[in-house]
Amino acid sequence: MAASALTLVCAVAAGVAGSAAGTELTRGPSTAELHAAAEREIAGRWRNWPAGRVFPATLPYSAEQGGRERAGRIGISPHTSCEDAVDAAAAKALRQAGCKGVLRATYIDALRGVLVTIGVAAFPDELSAVRAKSAFAGGGRPVPGLRPLAFPGTVADRFTADVRQSGSVRQAGPYLVLTTAGQVDGRPADAASEPRPAIFAFATEISERVLTRLSTPRMPDCTSREWQC
Repeated sequence: MAASALTLVCAVAAGVAGSAAGTELTRGPSTAELHAAAEREIAGRWRNWPAGRVFPATLPYSAEQGGRERAGRIGISPHTSCEDAVDAAAAKALRQAGCKGVLRATYIDALRGVLVTIGVAAFPDELSAVRAKSAFAGGGRPVPGLRPLAFPGTVADRFTADVRQSGSVRQAGPYLVLTTAGQVDGRPADAASEPRPAIFAFATEISERVLTRLSTPRMPDCTSREWQC
């Protein structure tokens, strides 16, 4: 009799445990799990998105004279090395912050007088990106900063480090988006007659569009292979 009672108790306990396990396996993702999935998806965009999605063929901006213009993409670098993409003074900070890669593309303004290279630096998390940001110059200064990306045989073939006249850095989520800008004619920064920050203002605007696209969360779809909930 005692043995039968013990068997019944064990069976009930096993049934309860099995029911709990089944509930755990079939329940939907919790809010915390959805947030974690969204963060993982954002952090992987720099690697998972096609290059043309990160850097569209054109990017709109507000023209200096008013109205809207579009900057055109000249090319995208196939290389993603963190240290090669920035000045040596900033490379160490990127390495210490765990930089995973830097994507770069060069654009030209609608008047075809100014070039800008946009760089997307990816980090393990937001805190790492915040730490790395302090290594870059502020106030529109280009050094230390992103190295320009030239393309031989194009209008950007003279876009070298000496040509840089303006720079910027922005951060959101696990990303830094950097810019460096100069004039198409290849004139060195120290040869410019006087500073003209207005002609480079569009560089920051188009870089912020790139950053917004990369860092804006979207609702996870746990039925899709794209997500890990």
